[in-house]
Amino acid sequence: MGETEQRPTAGSRLGAQENAGISTLEHGQKPPMTTPGKLVSIKIQMLDDTQETFDIPQRAPGKVLHDAVCNHLNLVEGDYFGLEFPDHKKMMVWLDLLKPVMKQIRRPKHVVVKFVVKFFPPDHAQLQEELTRYLFALQVKQDLAQGRLTCNDTSTALLISHIVQSEIGDFDETIDREHLAKNKYIPHQEALEDKIMEFHRNHMGQTPAESDFQLLEIARRLEMYGIRLHPAKDREGTKINLAVANTGILVFQGHTKINAFNWAKVRKLSFKRKRFLIKLRPDVNSSFQDTLEFLMASRDFCKSFWKICVEHHAFFRLFEEPKPKPKPVLFSRGSSFRFSGRTQKQVLDYVKEGGHKKVQFERKHSKIHSIRSLTAQPSEQHTEVPKQTARAYGDNNDTAAVQSCRQGKELKSSTEDTGQHKSPSLKKSPKEGRKVDGAVVSAVEEEEEPAKDRMQQNRPQSQQPSTAGSLTGSPHLSELSINSQGGPSVANMTLSPNLSPDAKQSSPLVSPLLNDPSCIRADDEEEVKRKRFPAEKAYFIAKEVATTERTYLKDLEVITSWFQSAVSKEDCMPETLKNLIFSNFEPLHKFHTGFLKEIEQRLALWEGRSNAHIKGDYQRIGDVMLKNIQSMKQLTIHLRKHNEILMELENGMKNSRKLETFCRDFELQKVCYLPLNTFLLRPLHRLMHYKQIMERLCKHYPPSHMDFRDSRAALAEISEMVAQLHGNMIKMENFQKLHELKKDLIGMDNLVIPGREFIRLGSLSKLSGKGLQQRMFFLFNDILLYTSRGLTASNQFKVHGHLPLYGMTMEESEEEWGVPHCLTLRGQHQSIVVAASTRAEMDKWTEDIQMAIDLAEKSSGPAPELLASSPPDNKEPLSVSDCSSLPAGLISDQRPVSISYVCWYRMQSLSFYDILQSNENQLSGNLLRKFKNSNGWQKLWVVFTNFCMFFYKSHQDNHPLASLPLLGYSLTLPSESENIHKDYVFKLHFKSHVYYFRAESEYTFERWMEVIRSATSSASRTRALSHKEPHAY
Repeated sequence: MGETEQRPTAGSRLGAQENAGISTLEHGQKPPMTTPGKLVSIKIQMLDDTQETFDIPQRAPGKVLHDAVCNHLNLVEGDYFGLEFPDHKKMMVWLDLLKPVMKQIRRPKHVVVKFVVKFFPPDHAQLQEELTRYLFALQVKQDLAQGRLTCNDTSTALLISHIVQSEIGDFDETIDREHLAKNKYIPHQEALEDKIMEFHRNHMGQTPAESDFQLLEIARRLEMYGIRLHPAKDREGTKINLAVANTGILVFQGHTKINAFNWAKVRKLSFKRKRFLIKLRPDVNSSFQDTLEFLMASRDFCKSFWKICVEHHAFFRLFEEPKPKPKPVLFSRGSSFRFSGRTQKQVLDYVKEGGHKKVQFERKHSKIHSIRSLTAQPSEQHTEVPKQTARAYGDNNDTAAVQSCRQGKELKSSTEDTGQHKSPSLKKSPKEGRKVDGAVVSAVEEEEEPAKDRMQQNRPQSQQPSTAGSLTGSPHLSELSINSQGGPSVANMTLSPNLSPDAKQSSPLVSPLLNDPSCIRADDEEEVKRKRFPAEKAYFIAKEVATTERTYLKDLEVITSWFQSAVSKEDCMPETLKNLIFSNFEPLHKFHTGFLKEIEQRLALWEGRSNAHIKGDYQRIGDVMLKNIQSMKQLTIHLRKHNEILMELENGMKNSRKLETFCRDFELQKVCYLPLNTFLLRPLHRLMHYKQIMERLCKHYPPSHMDFRDSRAALAEISEMVAQLHGNMIKMENFQKLHELKKDLIGMDNLVIPGREFIRLGSLSKLSGKGLQQRMFFLFNDILLYTSRGLTASNQFKVHGHLPLYGMTMEESEEEWGVPHCLTLRGQHQSIVVAASTRAEMDKWTEDIQMAIDLAEKSSGPAPELLASSPPDNKEPLSVSDCSSLPAGLISDQRPVSISYVCWYRMQSLSFYDILQSNENQLSGNLLRKFKNSNGWQKLWVVFTNFCMFFYKSHQDNHPLASLPLLGYSLTLPSESENIHKDYVFKLHFKSHVYYFRAESEYTFERWMEVIRSATSSASRTRALSHKEPHAY
């Protein structure tokens, strides 16, 4: 198929490769076979009023023509669109994708087929491509001009102002008047021109993509958005209009909606001649079934509307395309029509899984050409416009470019290939072509997140003091070397289809640093090294103490060196708070610096690398642990101060906007790879590690071993310290988690109140009149919140509602609603229906919600009201409409990707019990990593913490180069067919992403498997938590 004239497509004009994988068919399926023969020309009118001609085989079905148009536009989400044409009775009908085109369009030379929006989703944030939203904006513009989208003058002027902003840019009175004089967006536009310009004045700095998004945000709230009226009469003969939407069937009188029948209420739709019949489900309070009847102009009108209803129901309500009915042997009864194509759920899954390649496009009517990725951030601060952006996961059938990114091929070659196809229109403006410091890639969509370095965008980061390098005998990296490792320069960037829109750089796990040939070890060299070192388990336990101590010391340096240095340059923290923090952390840092040095010296003797002339048996670690744990008990006074530090810092940020801004800016530095409060809790986490290590060592040693006595004494000492601080640990962890969630939520005032305990967070689908919609749920011991992705640049969640747990009941309702893994939660004033992605997830939520209900019943009464208009300290959170229209410079709350954000995209949940377990399951050390189709193994320093693997070039680095959130990943062993003929190899895979990691010994292999399994498969709660013992550590 092709066009009559070999004109370049919208994508090819910009240098994009043709994408054959954007068909509405399921992945792996082929379009219907067509017999080659005579070609016919079909004229298609696009949404920008241009006409294109397509040549298709004479017997081709409608799907072939539809796919040809989508290919021409490089449109991924083409399933939302349809082809409309006038039939022989001049009635506008939709092209049937299964029937031959020529049987539907009898005289193609005299017919112009229109490419228009067919399915309007309930939330335009579900449109994950900028190109799709642009086409929807053109449809809104068209509906306004044709009088189909009716609204009041204020809404009309606001809509047009966003259209004008996308077409001519920022407000200029002279240019605005000239533009409005030449372009008529609605009839009688002159009366609204002053109001249009008044609104346009407020859109300064707004990009075309933002304007499209705001246009759709306003339009979707209008009653007539996406509505096509079909004249009919009710049983009394009253003239009405019927319409179909994503929610169900609507009844209008004129342009006023008077009734609605949600899909959940509709049992059957049918037509008989001119009568359109709606059979409703029986009401709860009655036993009869109600059938509604409407009379339409003709049988053809009636059948056409029935088809549209069937397609809308299937597209928005079904999980997959309905299967065709078997053909009857003798005779047929009724219509054989069925919906053909992907459902909305399949489209969303397809785009999220990366079944496409990102391309650029240009806007016909706009003087500001959009050449960014389809969800590109519009400003230097990466202001996020879409609420749910499209992030590619990678195609299963990898193209050469995608394989190059995944397999670790040289970035240089990828860049050269890109350069060969780059057209002049791809040159970016200075604003869009800026250098991005660090490999800033979204953690969830890329599955690998490079370290953040956004603070450098505002001010250069000075060299921070360091002590670990000199004390441990290792050269310390200067700030210059840190910046040089942050990521490739602009010249080395490549527009990979797997890149996040936040920064178009190479995948962090295959960056030039991580693919340095000097990092790849020869197998024979590794074998020689392995044979030279001790092989007993005690040695590797001692080595784990050393590797994790290195990471712990680096974490302490974040506070004692980096944070202290930053605080000293800014007059934002009271002296009392400074003294409280640093006077308690500096003694810890000094002690553990000496502790690490002593452990490394013992390992050197154990390995026989130095001091060989010294006589004595140094192949043990219990004595070193006992000596230092006894000394550590003297530091307990400092450890008890951590609770006070955490609370005073939070109070300081609450009372001082300057301190709050400073701390948030510090969290944007690469070195602060975790939330700041997490570093303040690290000393308490480390005690749990020591206890766990000593338990393994005592279990390994027989009682007769010379090191057993010291090891057992060390275990007793550390167990006593943990028991003394255990209650404080739990309270602080809950306090820290509540404050972390407070930053993740917008629309909240008093989330952190005395007595509130966090229990679980995760993604569930909420059933509403619009169907199943993804929501993020947060469960506490007194209340259940449900939220959706907000429009802020920091990936916050907007609170939609809350259910107090006091008086709540819960019941399974799969049969009632026909939705798998479904629960009905009935509160005193509200009920909601939610569905989990799997049975296991449903069981976790059921168990925790029931436990929370029991706790709430034992409490004094209902929870206080959560949702309020503005906080008392006048720090009102940005509203949804404000965030996307603010200039980039005002958005400063960009934090590292939170665990809530990962759970949202991976459809996972986490309990407080899981978080406590993760504090114990931390590990660091060297691993060899290999991609699915690469040849060599690459040595990396890996830190596992906070459900994530952080990758470094060496343990001396101050910040990670990349990260891999593991929630949702599967942990397995390689199969024989994968040809991994090495020992101690484990495999991590999520959808199309596959990574192999190789440990140095059986012990380290088992330890990595143990800690990673804790993150990839969240264990269900083993026992209910009582009110007296809220969380079991």
